Amino acid sequence: MRIVSLLASATEIVCALGAGEMLVGRSHECDNPEWVRRLPACSAPAFDVSVSSGEIDREVRRRLRAGEPLYHVQGELIRELHADLVITQSHCQVCAVTPGDVERSCGHEARQLSLSAISLEQIFEGMLRIAQQLGLDERGSALVRSERQRLDSVRDQAARFSRPTVVMLEWTDPLFAMGNWGPELVEIANGDLLLGEKAQYSGAIPVERLRDADPEYLIVAPCGFNLGRSVREQTELERYPWWKELRAVQNGNVAFADGNLFFNRSGMTVSQTAEIIAEILHGISFGEITEGVHWRRTETNVARDQIRMSMRRA
Repeated sequence: MRIVSLLASATEIVCALGAGEMLVGRSHECDNPEWVRRLPACSAPAFDVSVSSGEIDREVRRRLRAGEPLYHVQGELIRELHADLVITQSHCQVCAVTPGDVERSCGHEARQLSLSAISLEQIFEGMLRIAQQLGLDERGSALVRSERQRLDSVRDQAARFSRPTVVMLEWTDPLFAMGNWGPELVEIANGDLLLGEKAQYSGAIPVERLRDADPEYLIVAPCGFNLGRSVREQTELERYPWWKELRAVQNGNVAFADGNLFFNRSGMTVSQTAEIIAEILHGISFGEITEGVHWRRTETNVARDQIRMSMRRA
């Protein structure tokens, strides 16, 4: 079978099933495992995504209202690759290529498998559906069991610690409280999520809700942003006059994380995301420490001010 995966999480799953050799094309976002970058990219953003988070949000909303595409799909390339199966997603119009994007570019020639995941159970169902399409049902069942066991290990180890309050942000301008499977991961990592609902779409919130929630920990993992890009969003948050007064800021418990590879991806990194959350909240290590690699506790203006004051006193 020849597969074009236009969904990063699906690419991970195909490879985890031991079927990576079936992949002949990928999306512009597929990057795990590293070798898949060598495959031809069959999609691209339809607009400049290097601009600020606020500009991205405004352009996405404009395009949705106007019926304009968010992604360009290389239909001719997919035909040249003789794809037997094209994998897309139908969960969100914004996050990745949809079946409609493919049909506009390829017509109805390509057989599609479209995944949708709003919860951990649906992520596992997606793994099983891909395995079934590839005739690898037993491998799929084993893969799901392994992921469940890894999450159970996080739950067991995190349960030994007190349960701090947490807010996770999926976007910074405007503020989006993380939903979907994110709240389940916080629960597994023994955190008390104050904003965002299990198995509900992430949604924009008034900025005052973050101020009023005043969590002990704040995790910022914007959708589609790697760690470096996420860290730059600190300046967006610091513009709020009450930012320095948040407990998480005062105590240095604001973590910026790789949203693209972990927090926003419904594939083979979901269990590691739970491990990262447990590391942020409780300092638990599950093998190699991921701080500084996949997430960073960014120095706040409050901390910098305290250092300057202590230096003056000295």
